[in-house]
Amino acid sequence: GSIIPIFLKESKTGILRITDNRMTRFNLSLEESFKLVMTCMKKSIGGEIFVPKIPSYRITDLANAIGPSCKKKIIGIRPGEKIHEEMITASDSYSTYDAGNFFIILPSNNLKVIKKYSELHKFKKVEENFSYNSGSNKKFLTISEIRNLIKKNIDKEFKPY
Repeated sequence: GSIIPIFLKESKTGILRITDNRMTRFNLSLEESFKLVMTCMKKSIGGEIFVPKIPSYRITDLANAIGPSCKKKIIGIRPGEKIHEEMITASDSYSTYDAGNFFIILPSNNLKVIKKYSELHKFKKVEENFSYNSGSNKKFLTISEIRNLIKKNIDKEFKPY
């Protein structure tokens, strides 16, 4: 689940509980998810995985966007929780291709699919040991962008506490 509704609720108490201030997450709205699914349906050959290139946010920036005057209380990572979300691991890099707005992880060692993809789409192989995670992402949302996304997608009347 999303931390955003939790922070919105907690901001009214004046205290935001943060598990770890190094934490990052990817951000994908419902509208963007829908567009991604439609793109994948058009471009899919079969067996591949599409990974969108989307922005990340720092949990501390989210907390400051929602409750700049709230106290931030570090509570520690919960079991199974990760500091960063990882969508492509280094071990996936051997079959991952950069296709512009997204990455494509093709079925391993399937030369027929790779050849067909190279004929249909412009894409290039990523470097060995490449990984894609929310902590090393190139694009991070600003506090202002986070606030605008909350207003657009969650609460049109949103005002920071």
